Amino acid sequence: MTNDTPATKNQENPSLSLGTMLLSFLAGAAAGAVVVALTTRKTGPEFRRRIQAYGRLAKLKAGNLAEEVSGTWDGMKERTVLAANDLKRGVNDAANDLRG
Repeated sequence: MTNDTPATKNQENPSLSLGTMLLSFLAGAAAGAVVVALTTRKTGPEFRRRIQAYGRLAKLKAGNLAEEVSGTWDGMKERTVLAANDLKRGVNDAANDLRG
């Protein structure tokens, strides 16, 4: 019979529990920041400026992510073409060997 209590699992893999705890903390902090930003009394222009700043930041991060994904995709396409060419060469070599 094994002892699968949460405390035992955390002792077996402490980095997992630390990572989970850190991620939970960061998610809670982000949620709290959004709640504070939306519930704090501000004038209309001040609120609009803050929302615009959040929008610009989100747009910048999305653009950076898109560039990163695009670069990764291009690299994958190049490696796929190289692998396909290697496979084609190998199949041709094997066919020529069988022909004699």
